[in-house]
Amino acid sequence: MAIITTTHLSFPLLLSPYPHHQQQYYPKPNPTVSFRRSIGVRAQGGVDKLGDFGARDPFPAEVASGFADKVLGNGNTEHKILIPNISALSLSQQQCTPLSPFQSPMSTPDAQKLLKKVVGWRLLEEEGGLKLQCLWKLRDFKCGVELINRIYKVVEAAGHYPNIHLEAPNQVRAEIWTASIGGLSMNDFIVAAKIDDIKTSDLVPRKRVWA
Repeated sequence: MAIITTTHLSFPLLLSPYPHHQQQYYPKPNPTVSFRRSIGVRAQGGVDKLGDFGARDPFPAEVASGFADKVLGNGNTEHKILIPNISALSLSQQQCTPLSPFQSPMSTPDAQKLLKKVVGWRLLEEEGGLKLQCLWKLRDFKCGVELINRIYKVVEAAGHYPNIHLEAPNQVRAEIWTASIGGLSMNDFIVAAKIDDIKTSDLVPRKRVWA
């Protein structure tokens, strides 16, 4: 006796919400085929004028017009890797240089511009010329002595020395200028920047924390 089995398969029917719109199906593009076709057109010298990566060689008419001379960077531009010069370095990274006694001292406008590159220093206008001054409020007298020792190590290496005063009970005052020219020079700002790099967080008064 033969047994006949019937299987019913149902498929959902996708209907457009708008009766007058007919559902259309489009084949999914194959990116690999498209890519290969584009390469083939370029290899055969097809109509793709942008080149393989969005660039192209100039047309003869464009070369004749000299358009490259009107833009920044020509085809024969020489590229170099430049080492930063002294002006590009921070003041603390520069070194003091010998000065001629006939050199003129720095003007007040120039000194005010450089003053923005050092922290905590101010300009003093005295009869002997411009000076740089900085004050430190420290935790105690012993911390003042320690700061002077740290400043000494820095200025000893630079070869340009400030006047340093330990004022009771816990203040240190430093003044820098170039006496040989009767005012300020670049050396003074270089030393001031080097002093700024000295660690002082362990010498200043501790902030009071309220519970």
